[in-house]
Amino acid sequence: MNRFHLAFKVKDIKSTYQFYHGILKCKIGRQTANWMDFDFFGHQLSAHVSEEIPLLDYCGEVDKVKVPIPHFGCILKPVEFETVKANLESNNIQFVVNPQVRYKGKQGEQQTMFVLDFSNNPIEFKSFKNEAEIF
Repeated sequence: MNRFHLAFKVKDIKSTYQFYHGILKCKIGRQTANWMDFDFFGHQLSAHVSEEIPLLDYCGEVDKVKVPIPHFGCILKPVEFETVKANLESNNIQFVVNPQVRYKGKQGEQQTMFVLDFSNNPIEFKSFKNEAEIF
């Protein structure tokens, strides 16, 4: 299995740890005072402290819903999607795009939801009805 690596900016390690480990339940990897690695559903995220977090731009439109660009995320199995959704809700995390079914009854039908981490990074979680239709 191939894995991706993404290095991204965060405002601080404490709130980043709280969001990715405490809420999303990601395992911690290597870390220093200025960066921390997470096992993000089998992929490597490297959160690096920066004082220059980019502003959000809702220039993307998917199935008539405005979405923030750039964003990153993960495609999950349906049960994982529900677990992540429950963790977000139980921690009172506001959805940027509420959990919903996109392309219902069409090719590529999927559950999707967007949230912001505590550094304002947009994250999308998806779960496809038929994994053969991911691409």
